[in-house]
Amino acid sequence: MRTRTPIIAGNWKLNNTINDGIELVKAIHFGLGNCPPDSEIIVAPPFTAISKVADFLQDSFIKVAAQNIFWEEAGAFTGEISGQMLKDAGADYVIIGHSERRQYFHETDETVNKKVKAAIRNELIPIVCVGETLSQRESHQVQEIITHQTLEGLKDLTQAEVSALVIAYEPVWAIGTGKTATTLQAEEVHIMIRGLIAMQFGQDAADKIRIIYGGSVKASNSKELLAVPDIDGALIGGASLKASEFIEIIKNSI
Repeated sequence: MRTRTPIIAGNWKLNNTINDGIELVKAIHFGLGNCPPDSEIIVAPPFTAISKVADFLQDSFIKVAAQNIFWEEAGAFTGEISGQMLKDAGADYVIIGHSERRQYFHETDETVNKKVKAAIRNELIPIVCVGETLSQRESHQVQEIITHQTLEGLKDLTQAEVSALVIAYEPVWAIGTGKTATTLQAEEVHIMIRGLIAMQFGQDAADKIRIIYGGSVKASNSKELLAVPDIDGALIGGASLKASEFIEIIKNSI
């Protein structure tokens, strides 16, 4: 029996104007019958849409995440956005260390750790992304890469802080490629991550932390993935931009 509340999170990436975003969450909210599902539902709009989408969702069961955060609270950091600003705009969660941020903007495990701490300071729940590339998987480095990303990303956190955050396992080779990890591949890494948490932060933290899967998740493959006991939900990209597809994935998580 599942004891952790599943999370279904939609990462909109660089998509949707404010009006597009409101229309999408309206379709999701009312498409689910205006009543909270058993899973926790999150959408992650671009920065420009967070405030308006959050305002619209004020009385909804759908929560809002930001796609990134900076580790400083204020100052001469042109183009960045702080945790306080995100909280003020209505965000509840923040995605940190997505592989696209690591690939295109050279984020490291060290900067991920700084951002996680900034999120916690501002009462935002971090969704910390980890995952290996195809070459790393083929050269049997999965355990090494996931261990380093997980432990360095959560460095110096308390047991309580780790218990409350979310880890998203997203194999880089499965993001936006149409390829998806098999249930066995995903389960192996989720079990590995939970074991790392138990070793570093204690069994209670390992039992409480939610570890979700991301990487070309769609309605057609989500039911099988979400049935795995150690997979506590999904971080969804392209499929979250279509209300009907996103709703179907939510239903598959119950």
